[in-house]
Parts: sequence; C-alpha cells; structure tokens
Amino acid sequence: MRADLPTGTVTFLFTDVEGSTRLLHSLGAEAYADSLAEHRRVVREICAEQNGVEVDTQGDAFFIAFPTAPAALEAASRINERLAGGPIRLRMGLHTGTPLVTEDGYVGPDVHRAARIASAGHGGQILVSSATVALVDLEVRDLGEHRLKDLSASERIYQLSDCEFPRLKSLYQTNLPVPANPLIGRKKELVDVLSLLTTEGTRVVSVTGPGGVGKTRFTLAAAGEAADRFPDGVWFVALAPLRDPQLVLPSIAKALGAEADLFRHVGGLECLLLLDNFESVIGATSDIAALAAAAPSVRMLVTSREPLRIAVEREYRLRPLPEPPAVELFRQRADAVADVVVAYDVAAEICERLDRLPLAIELAAARTTVFDPEVLLERLERRLPLLVSRARDMPERQRTLHSTIAWSYELLEPIEQQLFRRLAVFRGGATLEAIERVAEGDAELVESLVDKSLVRRRGQRFFMLETIREFAFEQLTASDEETETRRRHAEVFLGVATSTNLNAGNLRPGGQRLDIAIAEQDNIRAALDWAITSQDKAFGLRLAVAMDQFWVANDPTESTRRYEALFDLPGDVDAGLRAEALRSYASSFHIVGDREAASRLYEESFDLYDEMGDERGRAVLLHRFGILAMQRQDLAKARELVEESHATHEQHDDRWGLAQTVGTLGAIERDAGNGESAYALIADSADRAEAVGVLWWQAGMLVELAALSLEAGRLEDAEAKARESLELANQMRDYGGRVFGVGVLACVAAERSELSKAGRLWGAIEEQQVGAPLGGWLRHRAGCEARIQRLAGAELDAALARGRELSLDDAVVLALGDE
Repeated sequence: MRADLPTGTVTFLFTDVEGSTRLLHSLGAEAYADSLAEHRRVVREICAEQNGVEVDTQGDAFFIAFPTAPAALEAASRINERLAGGPIRLRMGLHTGTPLVTEDGYVGPDVHRAARIASAGHGGQILVSSATVALVDLEVRDLGEHRLKDLSASERIYQLSDCEFPRLKSLYQTNLPVPANPLIGRKKELVDVLSLLTTEGTRVVSVTGPGGVGKTRFTLAAAGEAADRFPDGVWFVALAPLRDPQLVLPSIAKALGAEADLFRHVGGLECLLLLDNFESVIGATSDIAALAAAAPSVRMLVTSREPLRIAVEREYRLRPLPEPPAVELFRQRADAVADVVVAYDVAAEICERLDRLPLAIELAAARTTVFDPEVLLERLERRLPLLVSRARDMPERQRTLHSTIAWSYELLEPIEQQLFRRLAVFRGGATLEAIERVAEGDAELVESLVDKSLVRRRGQRFFMLETIREFAFEQLTASDEETETRRRHAEVFLGVATSTNLNAGNLRPGGQRLDIAIAEQDNIRAALDWAITSQDKAFGLRLAVAMDQFWVANDPTESTRRYEALFDLPGDVDAGLRAEALRSYASSFHIVGDREAASRLYEESFDLYDEMGDERGRAVLLHRFGILAMQRQDLAKARELVEESHATHEQHDDRWGLAQTVGTLGAIERDAGNGESAYALIADSADRAEAVGVLWWQAGMLVELAALSLEAGRLEDAEAKARESLELANQMRDYGGRVFGVGVLACVAAERSELSKAGRLWGAIEEQQVGAPLGGWLRHRAGCEARIQRLAGAELDAALARGRELSLDDAVVLALGDE
C-alpha cells in the first residue's frame, strides 16, 4: 500500500489539457513544450500547498488526491486563475468518495467517476460532483443531471464559477442501459473500435468473441465514448430475447421511435445503433445489410459470437483481459462483495486459471463471500480441469467459461440449482411473482443467485446473461423438469396475457393493461413458440387471441405471421376458439390495410358464430363488416350493419360493444357530411370507452373529434382533443395513434400560421400510411396535406426539411409543446 496516499474520505482532482494536438500545431513543438512544462509546475506547486498527493500522471493529464474537499476546490480554483490568459486551458473534475487503497494506488468506481466528470467539461471549466459539493460551503452553479460516458447512473454536476461554457460532453440522446460497474481495462480496444467506427466505408463494426469475454459491457463503453460523434443519438437494441429474425428491424424501429417505414426514417440520421447478441437472430444479416445501404450516416456496433459476413462490416475480435486489468477486476469485485483485500499474485493466478474471461472472473469473485482467495484458488485448480474434460467439443476459452459456470452451479445448494436451471425458461427477464409461479422460487433464493452473480436485477425484473442462460438451459434439458417447467411457463404467461384484457372481442370489466403486454412480450413469444413446437394448436390460439389489441397497436404483421403458423398446425379446435382466432387474425390484416384478407377471415368467423347461435359474436362481426362497408363508402349498408350490431349489444347490455357501435355510427355521419351529429356520437363513444377502460379506442375517438373540430374551424377544441389523444397514444406506444395526433396538431399549427412548427410536425409524418379504429390517419391524411400545402413557401420548405430528420418520438414531444 502506498503510504503517502490519503485514506478514508478522499477528494480526487483530474485535470487534462484541452486541444493539446491543436496547441502543438499552433505553438510549435518548442513553445508547446515550454507551456506544458510551466503548466505542470503550476499544478504541482499549488496542489502541494493544499496537501494534494500526485497519484498518477499520463501525458498532459494529472490525477491528484486530497484529504479534504475544500483543499481540492481551492487548488482547482487557483490553478485556473494562474493559467488564465495563457495558451493552456485545463478541464478539471472533482469527486469525493471512499476508495480502496492498494500497493498500486486507488481502486474503485469513485476514481472512474472523477475522471469522467473531468472529461465531460471544457477548457477553463471546473466540474464538481454532488458528493463534493455536499462537503463545502461555496456558491456553485447547478448544471443538472447528466449521464456520463462510463454509463453510470446519472450524476448531478455543478460548476465552480458562473461562466458560460458549451453543453457538457455527456450522453443525452440514448437508451443505453446503465451497467452496475465501470469498465476495467480495454483502453487500446476502445481506441481501435472507435477508429473503426469512423473508417470510410465501414457501416457495421462487429465485436466478436466467445461468451463471457465482455462484449456487451465493452460495446456499451465504446458507444458511450462515441456519443459526441452522433448528433442523433446512440441507441441500444437487445436481441437476446428474440428468436425470430423478422423481429430485428421492428425492434430497431421501436428503439428509434420509427415503428413504420424504418428505412425512410434513418435515411438522414447520424446515429449509432448497438445491436446486442446478434448470434440469436443471425438470419437477419440481409436486413442489416439493407439497412446499412439505406442509411449512409448510421453506424452499427454489433456484438455476436460470429461475424455477420456482409460487405460493409469490419470484424473486431475481443480477446480476454490482460493480466493487470483482470486482476483489478477480480480485486474490485471481491472487495465489493466480501470487503477483502486480495494479494496480487493470488488474484493473478485465479484469473489465469479462468483464462482472464471477465464473466468467469466475476463469478469466481462472488464466491469470496464463502472462500478465502487462497482456498478459492485451490478449489479452482482441483475442479476446473475435471470440468473442462467433459466439454472437449467446445473452443478452449468457451470450455473454461462453461466450466466456471458449472463450478459455480455445483457450489449451489440443491434448491438453488433447481431454481437456477428453471430460470432458463424466461426470455427478457421476469418479475419475482412470475419466478415464484413458474420456477417455484422465492425472494430469498433469487437474492442468493443475484449475490453469486448468476442472476442480475434491473428495476423490478430479474434476468440472466445469455451465456449463463444457455448453461442453465442445458441443465434444465438434462433434468427431468424441462417439459413441466416449460408447460408451467406457458400456462402462467397465458394467464398474464389474459389478465391484460386485450381481447377486443371479449372484453371483461376492469380496463386494459397494454403496459403489461409490452413488458412481457418476449415471455409471451416464448410461450407461443412452445405451443408451436409442442403442436398445441388450441393453447397457441388462446394465447394469440388474448393479445389481440397488442398486435393491433404494436405490430399487426407479427400477428399475421403468428396466426399463419398456428393455423398450419395439425388438428382441429372447438368452433368458439376458431371463430375468435379468425376474427383476431382478420383485425391485423384490417389495420395494415389488406381489406380483402380481412373480409375473407371475418366471413369465416361470422359463419362459425352463426352456426353456434352466438349472438354476441355475430354482433362483433356485423360491426366489423359495417366498418368495411363504410370504408367502401357504402354508407347505407354500413349503417344497416352497425345498427343491427348495436341492437344486439343493447339487448345484452354490452358496454364495450356499444362504445364501438356508437363511435362507428358517428363516423358514418361524418362521412355523410353531418358534422354536428357525428361529433356528438363520437364524443359519446369516447366517454363510453373511457368508462370501460379501453384507452386505444378512447384515443381514436378523441383524435376523430379533433379532426372534426379542425374542419369546423374550432381550433381550440381541435388542439385540446388532439393533445389528449396523443398523450394516451404515446402512453400506449400506439404508432398509428401517435401519427394521427401529430398530423392533426400540425394542421392546427398551420391554421395559426405557425409555419415552423407546422412544417416540422408534418415533415416527421408526411409519408406515414397507418390505420386506426375508424380509418384514422388513412382517412384524414389527404385533407390535412391540403391544409399544409396552402402555406407553401420558403419558410415552410425549410421547416419540412427539418421535420424529416425528426423521429416520431421527437415529433410527439414537439407536438405536445416542448421545443
């Protein structure tokens, strides 16, 4: 241990010269060297006066530790004053923590946080963390919450002085997940990958390597480092829960807020996509190649165990950690879980036994709660060779990781082992309640697996890294529990899907829960996959029907694929289930605009309901036929069909059925030119939908009211209704509803001669072709476009061009009033 370093609560100061390369060229080598030497003399002199200890110096950067926060701030302030007016401008960052002191210096996340705070600033700017501010009595400027590039949780950052500087170099447009710990080592690798991302002609950088080598953690750090180069953001897409390659592009679209027409949306963007665990959907490589061709300014950073093998790809093979960072990783994790200091040589030997694979190191470090490091090493030396010999068909390092996981697994108690292997059935993680019901685990057992680094927690959900999940699934398959566990998983998630109340043909009291369906969609997909592989046609159709309005609001094309696969299974199902499934299948075709397919399937469903004498089922289908007739502009036939449906719903006191028929009768009045009666009926429908808790229909009715008010010149009401509808649609992530709401609000802005706002909103959605309950945007788009075109001019053209660069999410924020 270095005896000169402050211990306990320590304040770190990091400094770095801004624009050193530019200074070298402008000053010349000799003058630059003189300036750099003077800057070093000033920093060392002032820090020594304040009892600061120089921990490390790299190039023109200093790392200095102070025993008190006031002394550190005083030193930073005086350094800035002394260097003012000269060519050297320092960015400085301060943070206070309680780091571990070793013979090599300080270890712990506080060191990384201080360095990141400094790197977010500009020359002449002193940035201070909230931990340091709490220890001093100084006036500081609050710069707000920032995600730092090490991707730690957001930090409130303050500035010492009230001077104006550019925006901090922190992450702003991103959905990157927050890792629990800072990245250890990998500096050269980061430089290499960042260089590849800017190489001419490279659109896709694939970071490959065996499971457990740390691809995801590394690329998260690389994406964070690259954030400044991508003004349209850095976006993470988790592919591990997916098994269907056709879901890759929709998943990317959702991350970008471009659920429809992804290729048009990305055409002008400068963004970075991080596609994680691509090996699970390797069949989507042609889609990625097409996306790269359509978006010359988009870069993709991909993690995979194998390259994509496309022309615009550069592969970067990630190797295991070198010894020093591997040792640092082990010692940090061991200190975090067991508060133990591990000798370097012992840690180095442990890491060598584990091939210096980060995941294997973390798993072993988690066991220092039970074993002293020396005992841990002894057990590894005895156990791993035996385990490796069982898996000779695997690549060497993959065998080591597999063996490390096996070793961790064999150290578990039998009841922990049982829970561990059963957790493999979950995709996309699970809540504790689902774990209790499917895997028969409890909170204490789950926490035990979290403590052993075999399970991770994100919010209220628990999940396994894909490598660990694969091992767990091997164990499940080898046990006699697989069939029962997968069946129980499927049954539980059929119950979850049913509880969302999204079957539009059989709504129960209590409202709908689209949020639950969105959160559990990957587990529900897994249950559907189980139904198909088990050839349980009835179960699969019941599950698909339970998700009826999820498909309609999110991805009706996935619905049509799922139903096609289910109906292709052998065997028959009872007439009632078949009728429901056909109606739901038809709904998805109807929403995407394939009215011929929708009509054919509706007819088949209606015939079944008619044969069964199911009046309510017939009424639902009569209403759907009425909407089709209305869309053909056969208003007399439409009114006849909807009124017959309405009468049946009245007879059965079906409040949800009446909400729909009342709204559709209003839409028929709308198309007949009777604006006042249309408004009254559609407003009644919106109220009825709210009363039964069907937000999707309520939002659709509200935006129809907005469109009617717009046509009647009632701008205040049009804006109020459109905003209310858009807020609901955004809450549900209903793509069609969001497009419709933005379009109406663009027209409202146009009527008020707010050309900039109107143009930007319209530019964001001008080419969208999406449906909604009563025709939606497809019905109103032409009228809205005519309103916008009346404003033609240079100002509108410029705004339209700016709007075409917006994501739908950006447009929603703008439409709801936040510039």
